[in-house]
Amino acid sequence: MPIKFPFRNAKLNKTEQPIGLEGDHLPKHVAIIMDGNGRWAKNRGMPRIAGHKEGMNVVKKVVRHASDLGVNVLTLYAFSTENWKRPKKEVEFLMKLPVDFLNTYLPELLEKNVQVQTIGEVDALPEHTRHAVNEAIERTKHNDGLILNFALNYGSRYEMVEAVKQISVKVKSGQLTADQIDETLFENHMFTSDLIEPDLLIRTSGEQRLSNFLLWQLAYAEFWFTDVFWPDFDETLFERALYDYQNRKRRYGGV
Repeated sequence: MPIKFPFRNAKLNKTEQPIGLEGDHLPKHVAIIMDGNGRWAKNRGMPRIAGHKEGMNVVKKVVRHASDLGVNVLTLYAFSTENWKRPKKEVEFLMKLPVDFLNTYLPELLEKNVQVQTIGEVDALPEHTRHAVNEAIERTKHNDGLILNFALNYGSRYEMVEAVKQISVKVKSGQLTADQIDETLFENHMFTSDLIEPDLLIRTSGEQRLSNFLLWQLAYAEFWFTDVFWPDFDETLFERALYDYQNRKRRYGGV
């Protein structure tokens, strides 16, 4: 019998570790809003980009641990359509992070049988960013382990509007009728059409909102929030979120 622990969404306490994870009851798809890099750096008198750099190291640890635990899909909110509003130097640094991450970490992703995917308007990203992402996708496309799905230049409202546009064109051309439009058809026109829906959303830094992330796909996901900034997030907190998920009842509108 797994031993339950008496708290949820607690602040970081490295002396308390979750135990009793049930391997056959893990969330298949975990989505993470990696928030708090800038505030983490500010609290230390460092530039915001230092927080983003440290956050990249946390991504490596969490991806490695999710793969080892047997999670099927890990979707990371890496850059939103709204993030273009940030200072130019910060945006330029953020556009270099995927290059640095994939250049240094791709050999381990290959070794761990991880498949890299993306959602979002990747074509609008700088050429060096697109090149690194596309190379990682190409080199890992035959892997059948964890799917590491980066949301890059992603916005959920944009995604849904684009799906409506595609469906409208098909209706106008006679390929579809209005009566054929249902949830399944709509989902098939989303960026995530080839992925299972997230079971669990994790958001760090104390914020408790979706921030235009997977609005449709998270309809029945469990939410888990922590005050910990992303650069301080670790494998212990990741397991804690999974443990809490395992101790919730998912009714999907039933009783």
